[in-house]
Amino acid sequence: MRRIVQAAIGLAVALLSAAAAQAQNLGGAVPVDLELVIAVDVSASMDREEFLLQRSGYKEAIRHPDFVRAILAGDHRRIAVTYVEWSGRRWQKIIVPWRLIDSPGSAEAFSAELDKQPLILARGTSISTALSFGAALFEANDFAGDRKAIDISGDGPNNYGRPVTEARDAAVANGIVVNGLPIVIAPSPIVPDLARYYAECVIGGPGAFMLPVTKAEELALSIRRKLILEVAGRFPAGVVPVAAEAPVDCLAGEKQRALVAPYYPGIDD
Repeated sequence: MRRIVQAAIGLAVALLSAAAAQAQNLGGAVPVDLELVIAVDVSASMDREEFLLQRSGYKEAIRHPDFVRAILAGDHRRIAVTYVEWSGRRWQKIIVPWRLIDSPGSAEAFSAELDKQPLILARGTSISTALSFGAALFEANDFAGDRKAIDISGDGPNNYGRPVTEARDAAVANGIVVNGLPIVIAPSPIVPDLARYYAECVIGGPGAFMLPVTKAEELALSIRRKLILEVAGRFPAGVVPVAAEAPVDCLAGEKQRALVAPYYPGIDD
């Protein structure tokens, strides 16, 4: 009789587990350790070499064994990722839609899907629109992440759309951490210290960090390191600079654009 009762309990547990899994597959959100939006700058200020290095860096980082190991070390052993390229107010493009990465195979599939997409450069640098676009993507997926993050890269300040601090603060208010990858291989003449600009104007949220890239040969390694840190949810000591002597002008890009706009009809289109 005891064995019959135990068998009945075991069957009941199995049926409940199967029902729960079926309910999840029919519309319940899939729990993941992290929902990550990778937002990559493709504005015309990025030369083709930088663009190719970025794309290649993300492809290699996502399929790298260290990245997969970081994912498998999480509580759920899986994350959700989407890859977006952006430039001005009217150019935000989902290159790879939300995908679940939970194994070397799924990581390789994501990287292969990214590799198939065409390379397109556009005009303008609207970090604020990219952040707003990225934040909205969390509302339209089928995942429930313990954490949400936007990983945004770029080589210049915001110069289109609303102020970047407004978009960042709105994302943070919705529980999204904004991390940055400022690319200063060729320093911006408008904001020479782009790392400080990202630290003070772009990143935000608990444990937010940024990794500046100063040499082309460092880009791939920095991308991989940054993605692993995001998946692990660890604050990298020494990466974010302390407050500088004077605050950065978070509207420097907008002010520069206002000066040149009269000479370039349609620049705001």
